[in-house]
Amino acid sequence: MEKTLLQQIREKEQDVATRIETVRAGIEATIAAAKTDAENLLCTANAEGKVASQEMYWREKGKAEAQAGELRQDAGRKAEAAAESGRKNIPLAADAIVRFVTME
Repeated sequence: MEKTLLQQIREKEQDVATRIETVRAGIEATIAAAKTDAENLLCTANAEGKVASQEMYWREKGKAEAQAGELRQDAGRKAEAAAESGRKNIPLAADAIVRFVTME
């Protein structure tokens, strides 16, 4: 039994529609997988960025604290040197004051 031309066209249309639906479903699956991959990449990048920023924060904080400690030590040494210099000059200053007061 031979099919009419209209039946043949309908079968071809159905075949093409089935193929289109299969391709569309495949494309949607590919797009969904790409979205999932992109979300995963964003999450990974975000997590790695947080870890890197924390590492940088603690590294730089350590450097700043070390510098602050060095500055404190340097200031302490300078203060001690100034105090020592002042202690050495006390007798001279006392002499100068006594001479000024006694008008010598």
